[in-house]
Amino acid sequence: MNKKRAITACAGILLAGIVATGFYGWYSEHKKVEYLRSRVDEMEKQVMRSAVDRSVSAQMEDIANEQREISDEKREEALRQTRVANEMRQRSEVERLNALEAKRNAMESEKRALDASSVADEQRKVAEGQRKLAEEQRQLAEHQRIQAEFSRRKADSLSYIALGRSLGSISTIQARAGNDEIANLLSYASYLYTSRYHGDIYIPAVFQSLMQQSQSSHSWSEHIGAVMNVENMPANDKAIFSVSNYGEIIMSERMGDWLQTKTLFKNNRYDFRDLQVDPASGNIFAVSRTGHLVIVSNHFKNVSTVVLDKMVHPMRLHQFDEKTLWVIGESAIAEVNLKNFTVTDTKMFPFRVTLGSRKSGLPLLFDDQGMMHLVKSLENYDTQKVPVAGTVTAYCESKNTHSEAFGMSDGNIWLKNNAGKMLKLIGHRSRISKMKFNGRQLFSSSYDGSMNLWMTDKEKVDPITLFQADNWMMHFCFDSTKNTFWAGDVKGNLTAVNISVPIMVELIRKKLKRNLTTEEWNYYIGQDVPYEPFVGNQGNTIRP
Repeated sequence: MNKKRAITACAGILLAGIVATGFYGWYSEHKKVEYLRSRVDEMEKQVMRSAVDRSVSAQMEDIANEQREISDEKREEALRQTRVANEMRQRSEVERLNALEAKRNAMESEKRALDASSVADEQRKVAEGQRKLAEEQRQLAEHQRIQAEFSRRKADSLSYIALGRSLGSISTIQARAGNDEIANLLSYASYLYTSRYHGDIYIPAVFQSLMQQSQSSHSWSEHIGAVMNVENMPANDKAIFSVSNYGEIIMSERMGDWLQTKTLFKNNRYDFRDLQVDPASGNIFAVSRTGHLVIVSNHFKNVSTVVLDKMVHPMRLHQFDEKTLWVIGESAIAEVNLKNFTVTDTKMFPFRVTLGSRKSGLPLLFDDQGMMHLVKSLENYDTQKVPVAGTVTAYCESKNTHSEAFGMSDGNIWLKNNAGKMLKLIGHRSRISKMKFNGRQLFSSSYDGSMNLWMTDKEKVDPITLFQADNWMMHFCFDSTKNTFWAGDVKGNLTAVNISVPIMVELIRKKLKRNLTTEEWNYYIGQDVPYEPFVGNQGNTIRP
């Protein structure tokens, strides 16, 4: 048993050895096969890489061949550019040499030019001197031409201005002879030539002709007594108020050539001397020499009377402010309250008042001792000597020029300018009753029946008679436009006088019906003056 077991064991061991040896051999071969197979795969990959490398190498060789060809072309191009550069360098050298030659030539030319410039400068200076001399001669000739032209124009202007004055005088003569048609034509021509050549329209011959032919004045008999004062209604150029020494207060409103009047108060026991219109309330104040103050209020519906005690011969009114009215008499001044129309105070003067006027918005009083007093309050007034000898019957001042005018009882007027220089104006023959400035114009009225205009800015101040009546002119005022003044006389007449040159010219222009004939032109104006019509073909007047 043991032997079989041993043989079996040996056989098993042998078989196990054979199996182990066979498995080892198989495993070894399998490993070898696996190795060979991996080698084959690797060789195949190497073959493939070699093929790719050969392909890449072939491509790179092709590229290298192309690059070599390009490089050869560039080298040839570089050689060509080198040859071109060498040629350009040679040309540049030639040009540089030429430039140097040109520079030398330029320097020589510049030197010659400088030499020529010096000569040219000398010649230019000579030419400039000759040009300046010629310019001076030309300017002198031009100046002489302008002077000659100016002298000719001045002579022509003076000639035409003189013609205007002459035509104005002839117009006045023809009007007095009753030849109104030719008088109108000559008056229009007088204005035309005077204004066209900048002459003075206010020369008496021209201005009076315009006033005469325009029929600038209209008179109406409205008062029974002498008109002592005339005042306009503010902001109404047609309405005026007037008072008389017969106790009348009348409101008048002009309607063309007709005067519409309304009697606001009438009592012949009163002797009115002054009139005041309150622009704020529209109340009318009239002071009577008898010592009464009459007030027309409530749109002319109510009339009240204030007795002025202690007042002797009241003559002047002055509205101090909206609440206070001053009444001035020969020996006292009274204060009236405008709210209740009562006398609140009365102060006596140590002098006798002969004339009441206004200066700087305050009452200016003249006495019988040759003194004048500027009243600042009932208790305060400045006194100084009147700068002229004689009796002052009218006074006015100009706020623009600061001139003063003193009208005298003998008809003379003393004009005092802002420097204190006195000028005597002679033109009236009797007492000066009223004066008023309007800019450079001084208006005056007199008991000789005349209204005069004085142009105070002239070296020689001559009067221009605006209106002449047979009665004493007592007072006047302007309307709100200052185109018309209203005058009252001792016979109770009211006269409206237009003083606006444009209005006068327009009135004359409308009256022209024909032109001057050639014969009339040559006779009145002259053959040397070019003929011109004053009226058009359709009857329209040619405006200046």
